[in-house]
Amino acid sequence: MKKNLIIFLLLLPIVLSVLAIGAHFFRSGNHVVLLLCFNVLFCLFFRHPLVARGTQLALILATVEWIRTLVILVTDRADHGEDWVRVAFILGGVSLFTIASSCLFMTKHLRERYGLIRN
Repeated sequence: MKKNLIIFLLLLPIVLSVLAIGAHFFRSGNHVVLLLCFNVLFCLFFRHPLVARGTQLALILATVEWIRTLVILVTDRADHGEDWVRVAFILGGVSLFTIASSCLFMTKHLRERYGLIRN
């Protein structure tokens, strides 16, 4: 029971990161990528090394998208003389949270769950 709780708590930031980038793509009207985000969430139920690596890759790409969005919004706001600091902090925090979520697959429990342990 304790191990399942630990795995749940480790997967929670990963799920939240995928949901956040999914919401971002939904808002921008990119429904194809939104469906890919749902597929990533569905795949987390399967215990296979490719699931872990694929999810890590998706989270790294999501981080790149957050940083791209940060640059666009900050540049746009700065060009128009608007406050850009709050947007930079929010998207910077989301970017850090997303990349940190990808690192959770390096923990012992998730390495065991997805068969990433080397003998």
